[in-house]
Amino acid sequence: MTTMSELIDRTDIIELVGRYMVSLDERNIDDAWARRFHTADVAMEAPVGESTGLDGLAESTRVALERFERTQHLASNHIVDLDGDRAAVRWDALMVHVHLASTAAARGEEPGAHFDVGGRFDAEAVRTADGWRFRRMAVRPVWFNGRPPIGME
Repeated sequence: MTTMSELIDRTDIIELVGRYMVSLDERNIDDAWARRFHTADVAMEAPVGESTGLDGLAESTRVALERFERTQHLASNHIVDLDGDRAAVRWDALMVHVHLASTAAARGEEPGAHFDVGGRFDAEAVRTADGWRFRRMAVRPVWFNGRPPIGME
């Protein structure tokens, strides 16, 4: 039987996922952003690289997103497996990346050309004094459409 506290935890974790994905598109990414979503010892794994800890996380995320004019990150099919103060979390994502005008021009493409990725996020969230935070996150692409940014081909 699911308890009220488990329902609240699941809701809080799904909210963490949603706010994280939206934050990528809002691009207010700084060290406070990193602390709002991650533990100090976070381990990140993505096609563009791996990192551990908060040092440089905001900067590397900002640099990755600045390769695009704008983005939209959508999350669905949330699965949360609670285990006390930790949870295994999985969600599917559609990530749309609109190329910079300079990228489109260099390739002879129309403005608004984009690079899309469908994938899955696998994460571990832990309860902290400040609420749920990601301790581990891995982005696992399933498919791509379009061309990646210049220099990442």
